[in-house]
Formats: sequence, C-alpha cells, structure tokens
Amino acid sequence: MPNVKVRISGRDSAYKIKIGSDTLSSAGPWVADCLKRDGCKVAIVSNPTVFQLHGEAVERSLIEAGFAVSRFLMKDGEAHKSLRTAEAALSFFSEAGLTRTDAVVALGGGVVGDLAGFAAAMYLRGIAFLQIPTTLLSMIDSSVGGKTGVNTVFGKNLVGAFHQPSGVLIDVDTLATLPQRELIAGFCEVVKHGAIGGKPLLKQTQKFLSTFPIEAFGDNQTDRGFRSEISKLIAANVEFKAKIVVGDERESSKRMDGRSRKILNFGHTLAHALEKVTSYQYFKHGEAVGYGILFAAELSKSLALCDEKDVKLLNDVAQSVGPLPALAKIDGDEVFEAFKFDKKHLSGSLQMILLKGIGKPVILTDNDIPRTTVQKVLKQLLKKWA
Repeated sequence: MPNVKVRISGRDSAYKIKIGSDTLSSAGPWVADCLKRDGCKVAIVSNPTVFQLHGEAVERSLIEAGFAVSRFLMKDGEAHKSLRTAEAALSFFSEAGLTRTDAVVALGGGVVGDLAGFAAAMYLRGIAFLQIPTTLLSMIDSSVGGKTGVNTVFGKNLVGAFHQPSGVLIDVDTLATLPQRELIAGFCEVVKHGAIGGKPLLKQTQKFLSTFPIEAFGDNQTDRGFRSEISKLIAANVEFKAKIVVGDERESSKRMDGRSRKILNFGHTLAHALEKVTSYQYFKHGEAVGYGILFAAELSKSLALCDEKDVKLLNDVAQSVGPLPALAKIDGDEVFEAFKFDKKHLSGSLQMILLKGIGKPVILTDNDIPRTTVQKVLKQLLKKWA
C-alpha cells in the first residue's frame, strides 16, 4: 500500500504528514528528514502501555539513524495531562541535556501529543517536536494543527501554546492494538469533521463504517483493502483539517465565518463540560465529543437553523459508530454551569458552533441563543441518554 503524504503550509510553519502501513520501522530516517539533521538528542514522550506496544520499534530506528535517545513515560489518561506532568517532563528534558537543536517525539494518543507539544513549546522557549499518533482520534485531529496544552482545575486546555510539529508520522497498523472504546472515540471525531466539512466526507465515513464495522476492526487488519480505505479516510480528514488550519492558524478571535478554525470546536462545548464535571476520568475525549455533536445538532434544529433531514443523517452516522458511556449520573445543572469554564468564552460570551446544515457551520454567542432553549435541549437529551 503506497504512503499518503499531506503537506501543511501555514504562516509559521510547513510540515508533511505521512500516512501508511508499517511506517514505525522507518521513524529514524523520517525524523532526520523532518529535522534536516541527524545525530542530535531525541526525547521520546509516551506512556507505558503505548511504549510497550510500539516504543521498541521507534527507539531502535532512531538509534540506528544516529540519534541519542531518551524516554519520558507519563501516566495514561486526561487526568495526567496536567501542569504537574508538564513540569516533570521539563525537568526530564533538562536532565537529559536537551538543547535548542534537539527534539521531542510524541508517541501516543492525544494526551501524550498535547503534553509533549506543550512541554516542547515551553522548554528553552521552544524546541522541535514531532508527532507519532497511535490512536485514530490523535491521527485525524490532535496531531494536526499545532495546538498543545494541559488541563487545570478551572477547565480543559485553558493553559497551552501554539507549537507546530516538524512532522507527523501515521502508521495505520497501530489501530490494531486499540480497544473498541478508543476506536469509537476516534470515529466520533471523524463524524464531527463530516458534520462541518460536508456531505461527501460524512458519507465517506458512513460508507466506511457500513463496510468495516468497528467491532470487526481486529479481523480486518490484515485486509489490504481495509488498510487502503482507512488510510484514505484518515487522509481525507487530515486534508480537511489542514485547509481550516492554514486559513486560520492561530484561531483569530475576530473571525466568525464558517471557515474560522473555531468551527473545529463543533461538539466541544458540551464535551468539555461533560469531561469537567466527571474530573476527566469517565469519558474518552472523543466519546464526550460524540455526545457534543448530537447536542449541537439538536440545538441547531430547535433554533430552526438546521432541518430535520440533516440532523437525522448526522444522528444515523453517529449511532453507527457504536455505544457511548451512559449519562445516568450526570447532573444537567452542573453541566450547564460548566459551560462558563469553556475556552471559547470571548468578551464575556460563550461562542457555540452550530449547524445551518451538513457542511454549513455557524458561530453564535450565547447572547444569540435563548438560555431556556439550551437548558431544555440539554435536559431532554441527558434524560434520553441516561
């Protein structure tokens, strides 16, 4: 299967995203090509689970390419994407003797990538870092675009930095090691991209899931057709996000149009609130986004922005992804209160991404949306999903 290459060219940086099968074994030459140098020091940031599965191949390839390699293994989960972990990573970089000509390689999912990128942005005011995402969600979303950050007691990703990677290496073979919940979480983000990107992307997702149901992913991994189609789907998602990022790399606070980078936050208002009220320990991020996009679609319909046909299509595709965690113990008032901690607050107003139709995102503030309507839709859906 040929590798797919996607190039992101923004104001501040340009880098390639390589997508293929069995690419981890060539991580060393790939890093050398991205950095335009070899023989420097490289710190791998990962977690024990991911490193046990994939770390040896990456580390061996880096050493064979002439890099001096060290590793920092953080604990797994959103709860550990924190300032405390970032400080530990920074201390490790210093002890490992990293200089401004050295680099950090993030090997893992979105938590690892966000933490590693943030630490790399802070260390010596910024050193190079590269992304090797190992979950579907991180492949199509968090590894692309340069957003890094950590969670705090006052909200998710409210402390962070824009720090573009020097390259992204995607090996679709790593998907074979993912539990079903991780796959569902990733496909929720794929559905999100389809909702704001347009019907061709959403229907490509729908067709893929009807051909290769998530519960049969393990059985399909040796199928060349499967590897080809999942690579195409990942590439389509990356290309969509790349177009948005290139047009609004720093997510301008002034932009309110349908191509603003803010539209990538579709579904995230509820998602971040759900994660906050459960202390980042109950949901996979993509699972929370899954609920978020259904809430945003239903709210769009209640406000007469989006017709029922498009909302039904989005619901059908989202439901084909798989089951999400029950919400029986979630308090609607707590969730609504948590909205105020969302990072999309500007000038005292919460900006929400809704739909005028599939592929037609619109940015509204809470001044444009009746509070009673938001609360009504939220309570109805929490009861339905309990």
